[in-house]
Amino acid sequence: KADRDFFAAHTVSELATWSDYDLEAVGRLAEPLLYNPETDKYEPVSWEDAFTLVGETLRALESPHQASFYTSGRLSNEATFLYQLWVREFGTNNLPDCSNMCHEASGRAMTAAIGTGKGTVDLYDWENADAIWLMGDNAASNAPRMITWLAEADRRGTQLVHINPLIEAASRRTIVPHEFVNMATFHTTKTGTMAVQVRIGGDMALIRGVAKAVLEATEKDSSVLDREFIEYHTHGFEEYRALVVSTAWTDIVETSGISEADIRKLADTYIASKRVIIAWCLGITQHEHGVDTVREIVNLLLLRGNIGREGAGPCPIRGHSNVQGNRTCGINHRPDAAFLDRLGEVCGITPPREPGLGTVATIEAMHRGEMKVFVALGGNFALAAPDLSYTAEALRNCELTVQVSTKLNRSHIVHGKRALILPCLGRTEKDRQKSGEQGITVEDSMSMVHISYGMKEPASPHLRSECSILAGMAQATLPNSKTPWQDYIDDYDRIRDTMQRVLEGFEDFNTRARHPHGFRIAQPPRERVFLTSSGRAEFSLAPLPDDTDPGEGRLLLTTIRSHDQFNTTIYSNDDRYRGLKGLRTVLFMNEDDMKERGLDEFDLIDITSFSRDGTTRTVYGYRAVRFEIPRGCAAGYMPELNVLCGIADISTQSEQPVTKHLVAKVTASASKRS
Repeated sequence: KADRDFFAAHTVSELATWSDYDLEAVGRLAEPLLYNPETDKYEPVSWEDAFTLVGETLRALESPHQASFYTSGRLSNEATFLYQLWVREFGTNNLPDCSNMCHEASGRAMTAAIGTGKGTVDLYDWENADAIWLMGDNAASNAPRMITWLAEADRRGTQLVHINPLIEAASRRTIVPHEFVNMATFHTTKTGTMAVQVRIGGDMALIRGVAKAVLEATEKDSSVLDREFIEYHTHGFEEYRALVVSTAWTDIVETSGISEADIRKLADTYIASKRVIIAWCLGITQHEHGVDTVREIVNLLLLRGNIGREGAGPCPIRGHSNVQGNRTCGINHRPDAAFLDRLGEVCGITPPREPGLGTVATIEAMHRGEMKVFVALGGNFALAAPDLSYTAEALRNCELTVQVSTKLNRSHIVHGKRALILPCLGRTEKDRQKSGEQGITVEDSMSMVHISYGMKEPASPHLRSECSILAGMAQATLPNSKTPWQDYIDDYDRIRDTMQRVLEGFEDFNTRARHPHGFRIAQPPRERVFLTSSGRAEFSLAPLPDDTDPGEGRLLLTTIRSHDQFNTTIYSNDDRYRGLKGLRTVLFMNEDDMKERGLDEFDLIDITSFSRDGTTRTVYGYRAVRFEIPRGCAAGYMPELNVLCGIADISTQSEQPVTKHLVAKVTASASKRS
């Protein structure tokens, strides 16, 4: 346990030498801690003194915009609402979140195309799809529960298409975790019918090629297109058709890395399937052209009316437990005016209208010394961000950093001049307040909202709930606030009563949340209602990207996760589905690329990345590992390789780090096998 005895025995300088795995393995944080620069140690501090420090520091700022308030996507809906209410009453929209680094492209693209930033499918649709495409996702590791659904879908005859640069375990067959007999006998189950090995960054060209083949097929069979849907529910089809027709097959093949014949085969699968779901993850979004690619996916779905139909639609695969709920409940540095109007009217505050800073802009502001306070609710910001050295310098520039966490991690070691660690209850722990045990809600990727209650005793008697911690900081920051912070904490039903007046779709929140399966927030596109400027689903007209050639002697590098990993949390150094044990400093390479560089399996290599601003970054002593990946492409684990993504390597479309599309050079280390 990371208690006072542990911190008394270890300086922060010593802990900085520990691996991230070892830091998190210490266990749960037990009480509030304040960094003492004289001893270089974290020392116990009372909750009251911690809140006072936060409040006094924030009130002393020249402007509320000198503070930033980050969340990792793990906050409950109730805590999220209180967080953004505190921040906006304080006077800023500086509410960056993990979505700025992950699915920002998805939200922006779908909002422009169909009027919502969320996927339109639910689990019932997954059960009734004729085809499911998974793009930029390794389902076996990133979404292991999905494997069961894929196995069941295959038994129903669903076409399962995996589109990814790496041929992963679930692309064809794998061991399904819930099939206990098969696990015991090492028997694999079919989880894919087609694996399409696209080049890094070639997904948009692939989808454009499928669309081209679909349009060509209409010359022989006019029913290939859903003409009624296109006529009554879309805008811009003729312009999109002209764009696709003018796109040369040679450009599509070169950019995607897939032959015309294979693209046509994929198109045949699409045409033969009446109901198609296309799901995607960060392999699609963390590129310069992430927004364009998601919009191209929507374009393809629109051609055959695969939105607002049972068993069909777009489905971004989100990773954090409540990242979608965070955005729904107000964590957004670019809030819309209607939300701010309702928030101000219901809560009696005057919310700021000026857009705040997203994640990367926040890092840059901290680095320039313009951001004085950084508060983080959950996550491991120092490791999840791009350009880790730059981010560390930025955090150390802050006058105060505050981390609300459950376990020790790198973000507690890389801190500001003053630093607080505020330990919170986990979601499985009982949250007792004045009115009794409290429940909290989350919203999943299918827009389902449900309530849950902790079942375990807290790991320490000194822990407080996220809501309680937020209210404590808010009261210390805003001593004259009219917001009933303590009433909210005494009974979370009161938070939900206010939320239902501010948030669309949350009517009768307390009652509906307690239904056995919760409730679904209405998604207008499911009813073919598109809240765009035209009132229709919008086709997009983006040109194909031209950044799939990294240059002579260089590779396109994408970051990935291992099986024994969830986001930045490393549970072990193994990666069972890729056949590695006890090793994370590896680069998966094409066999011919290895031969070209004179490399054998597990030779030591150095990896140098080339940033847009002309700077380079190098990691040393990695191991070359042969893998089924296209020529000219390579892959390695995040967060270790986040260091190779420069702060300038940011999408102009989404402001996301382009960690799935880095340009790198691989050379043999001085002693290849030492």
